Amino acid sequence: MKILFRYISIITIMLCATLSFAQPNPVSWKTSISQIEDSVYQIVFEADIENHWHLYDIGPYENGPNATTFKFDLPANVNLIGNIEMLDKPFIKYDDMFEMEIGLFEKRARFGQKIKLAGKSATIKANVEWMVCDDKQCLPPVDEDFTVNIGAKSNTENSNIAAEQQNQLADASQNDSDKSLWSYIIDAILWGLIAILTPCVFPMLPMTVSFFMKGSKNKAKGKADASVYGFFIILLYTLPIAAIILIIRTVGGDDTTANIFNWLSTHWLPNTIFFLVFIIFAASFFGAFDITLPSWMVNKSDKNADKGGIIGIFFMALTLVLVSFSCTGPIVSTIIIKAFAGEFWTPIVVMLVFSTVFAFPFILTALFPAVLNKLPKSGGWLNSVKVILGFIEVALSLKFLGTVDQAYHLHILDREIYLAVWIVVFSLMGFYLLGKIKFAHDSDIKHIGVGRLTLVIITFSFVVYLIPGMWGAPLKALSGYLTPITTQDFVIESQASSLQLNDEGKNVKYSDFLHLPHGLKGFFDYKEASAYAEKAGKPLFIDITGHGCVNCREMEARVWSAPEVLEILNNYYVVLALYIDDRKTLPKADWITTENGKILKTLGKINFNFVFNKYNAISQPHYVLEGRNGKILVPPRNYDLDINGFVQFLKSGIEAYKNDKQ
Repeated sequence: MKILFRYISIITIMLCATLSFAQPNPVSWKTSISQIEDSVYQIVFEADIENHWHLYDIGPYENGPNATTFKFDLPANVNLIGNIEMLDKPFIKYDDMFEMEIGLFEKRARFGQKIKLAGKSATIKANVEWMVCDDKQCLPPVDEDFTVNIGAKSNTENSNIAAEQQNQLADASQNDSDKSLWSYIIDAILWGLIAILTPCVFPMLPMTVSFFMKGSKNKAKGKADASVYGFFIILLYTLPIAAIILIIRTVGGDDTTANIFNWLSTHWLPNTIFFLVFIIFAASFFGAFDITLPSWMVNKSDKNADKGGIIGIFFMALTLVLVSFSCTGPIVSTIIIKAFAGEFWTPIVVMLVFSTVFAFPFILTALFPAVLNKLPKSGGWLNSVKVILGFIEVALSLKFLGTVDQAYHLHILDREIYLAVWIVVFSLMGFYLLGKIKFAHDSDIKHIGVGRLTLVIITFSFVVYLIPGMWGAPLKALSGYLTPITTQDFVIESQASSLQLNDEGKNVKYSDFLHLPHGLKGFFDYKEASAYAEKAGKPLFIDITGHGCVNCREMEARVWSAPEVLEILNNYYVVLALYIDDRKTLPKADWITTENGKILKTLGKINFNFVFNKYNAISQPHYVLEGRNGKILVPPRNYDLDINGFVQFLKSGIEAYKNDKQ
């Protein structure tokens, strides 16, 4: 019966389509040609789809809708490379009528077919057949013929654009970056909870909510006003960072935005400033001085809060944000600066999450006033929270100096120095929790409670965990924050990479200051690696990485270190690491000039330009498996700590390489 119903449904659709046959088709097509290599081109078919209509993907669908199909009439000097590819990711939807998942395109769809040309030029004939539907009807399948000139007569575009089009599907089809985003979101949630417990914020919680409940004759209105108050807190934290990023992206585009993020993440100036800001805030947390915004700003906001209504509530929220700045400022700085390592929208999402967690208690206690009676009383414990945050700020500040040290190859803050500082900082924090160290605003500790004792045990356990790292223990849990183990002078089990010779019998380019983890041999220049891979008959494993990339170090320490991963990388791939944030100025012969005439001199800028144009990638880490003629073997992969998934990713690349012999 289901099969009968399906066929009846298909017939019904076609009958409806026949009645509307005279209607102009809502899809128009255009083609373009892009050169990838000397004799390799890509034909791109782009469909412009009118609103409310959708086009089906390439399927195929047995007993289902008509998939979009392509046929080619090739001259003798042209061969197809692989099958037609979808350069845009379709929207997958379960269709109740056909009882299957179907891929749909709306507004735009792009498909690419790579070909190999023997000779100077050729003329290719192509036919595209498609069917479109909306919510009410489907039009009958139609087709269109195209004539495409390739070679001397073609309108060949820049090869970088071709590579970008080739990888649109791969970039769109992966969701690994979502896992990286979740790590930032978890950080934002934790920091939001910590911010609530600071002495600048916690005492204001019952005071503010009580004001709303007592100041309104209608309890329901008081709760509504408190909820609006929480909404404005979220808005005040999120809107400024969102506006700045969106303006930069609108004016400068993705390239400019990514360059700014890259500059903020690795250049010595912002990182030095971030380090000093963290140290200054830490000193303030320790009680050396108070950091407050200008009094006129706070007073003016507080005065406007008396106006009442929505405007008054807004200024009350603004007053809270300004007054709590001395405690929340360093916390906000911490999560925002870290979020800059992600995609352009990551800081916006992270700040939205942080501010929501931060504002939630105000809304919760307004909706359920009885919660106020269960909150702990303010006291010396709040100052202890502030001091503990000071120790954490000192430890986190080293990340910025470590990034500068790595990007500029200064070798001042190598791993053992970094660890020594952390061991001292967290040891002092443990003694503070025991009451052996006191700061200016601390209360006397007559006895150690269970909660404080628990923190003491956790802190000193952490210190004990750090100590073996001085002799080369991997410390995988902290791999994203510590400088790489390759910077350490003394390691019991050496993991330093040995130099590898290129095709000319010389040492690999840039191997005098760049190294791969876990003793892997590899390359740091695309052309050199590609030539070696072609000679060795192996695919390329391309690691798009950076010195300031926390997730890159985590992947290397927790995934690459797995024996099965190392075995595959060592024996079946040519490994290439492209650092897009390295500040090393290269010899003049290695400089490149961009299309707009800008001369790129540093390795990081050259790699960034190459990676952005060829792979359309700005996030780190980004792993690409590349075969012959620069073909992407499988969809690339981003941050994902699933070892089995990474192994399958590598194995699928090997299989695709074997099946793609030219």
